[in-house]
Amino acid sequence: MDTKALRQKILDLAIRGKLVPQDPNDEPASVLLERIRAEKQQMVKDGKLKAKDIKNDTVIFKGDDNLHYEQFDDGTVKCIENEIPFELPEGWAWCRIRNIANVKGGKRLPKGESFSDDVTDHVYIRVTDMKNRTINTSGLKYITEEVFAKIQSYTISKNDLYVTIAGTIGVVGEVPEILDGMNLTENAVKVCNISINKTFLCYVMLSELVQQQFQDKTHQVAMPKLALERILGTLIPVCPVKEQQLIVFSIKSALQIADTIEIQKNALFELVSATKSKILDLAIRGKLVPQDPNDEPASVLLERIRAEKEELIRQGKIKRDKKESVIFKGDDNSYYEKIGDEITCIDNEIPFEIPENWAFSRLNNIMELISGRDLSPSDYNDTEDGIPYITGASNFINGKVSLVRWTPKPQVITNYGDLLITCKGTIGEIAINDFGKAHIARQIMAIRNIYNLNIDYLSLCLQFYIESIKQSAKGLIPGISREDVLNIILPVPPNKYQIVVVEAIQKYKEILNNIEANLN
Repeated sequence: MDTKALRQKILDLAIRGKLVPQDPNDEPASVLLERIRAEKQQMVKDGKLKAKDIKNDTVIFKGDDNLHYEQFDDGTVKCIENEIPFELPEGWAWCRIRNIANVKGGKRLPKGESFSDDVTDHVYIRVTDMKNRTINTSGLKYITEEVFAKIQSYTISKNDLYVTIAGTIGVVGEVPEILDGMNLTENAVKVCNISINKTFLCYVMLSELVQQQFQDKTHQVAMPKLALERILGTLIPVCPVKEQQLIVFSIKSALQIADTIEIQKNALFELVSATKSKILDLAIRGKLVPQDPNDEPASVLLERIRAEKEELIRQGKIKRDKKESVIFKGDDNSYYEKIGDEITCIDNEIPFEIPENWAFSRLNNIMELISGRDLSPSDYNDTEDGIPYITGASNFINGKVSLVRWTPKPQVITNYGDLLITCKGTIGEIAINDFGKAHIARQIMAIRNIYNLNIDYLSLCLQFYIESIKQSAKGLIPGISREDVLNIILPVPPNKYQIVVVEAIQKYKEILNNIEANLN
């Protein structure tokens, strides 16, 4: 279930008057808005409000022709039917935010000033603190008394709403009582002197109707900016006072249900993810599918690979690797590695126990590793001239490689069936080459299967080891070396088990992926 869409649907029903029943005995919103206008005019007469503050107030009404019109302060009238998004229930009315509230900006820290290292009486509320229709009180920043004295006019109260206006546009929420009177960033504004239910207005401003107006009115520059005047001119629906209260209660109840659904959905996502990891863990420990004692032992498979390597060396097709080794279990039940004539105990490197007919081997003994190389910009293109050029993690999507560049001058080639792994920047993206020849950049290594092992099983092993591989990364732009990959100790099962376990994992993966898809 898409809980984000569910929340928006709740808000949409609310602002259309379809969330709670209408009561024809309620005082119409038009009367409420007329009373607010009268109160404002009285405040001007009493000197509590400046005349310029109500100069742009308007009245929106429906004419005899059933069209919507807006009357301005100077008496002129304009048809605004093209602005009206939908019909409202009887007793509701349209107005601008300026008709029921004021909007005032925040203030940046004075030049040369910075946040206090100590907790003070003055919190400086930033956009990053504004989350989930409130203000997150963990990680708050504070300012000194001296800095507060310079920007003390730019505070926000518990009776106000905030709206973010720079960078992230249109985040709206209420102010907790403990942050009453604290300073407000210049990247947000406060909606103050609110004449209707504050929480009702908050929900209205969170609706798609208002959010779309904010986006349409945003000044598109390098950093998007929403002007105060544009917020004031935003069109909103207003309902009778009693219905505002009912709507607030109903929305809160409905959103709590949506929040519960999301919590449960996230918990299920985490459970699915943990299940995938557990299946992978069981698979490479030999515990996912039954062992067949009649299968050819992995030791025989590895001995055959060593014989094939010797023949390839004899033919001059590959060079002898001085680090080639054999891992075996001694009479003392410890694991040893033999390189040439040297034997070393490697119990500390063995990740777990394996079934009787399995064996351990370093990757460099059973696979060939090919490091990529970058091409000059003049040597590649996006017109499919040549063979594909795979440059990095951006080409890896859900275990597949996306082909977007080509080169007529390839140097380092990956072939069909190679296992590709990103090794610099974003480390550990894995995909099997299922498309054919391609050039790989230095951010990628290709693991080539030249001894007819199951490449899908090797991919599972790398997925299991990926976190430990990442931990070996070094450099300002993190990268792993050839040795980091070649030295991985792999659990090698009999060939038949490799095939069976890959098929089993594919079935489990399909089931779990379907569960995830149904959660969205």
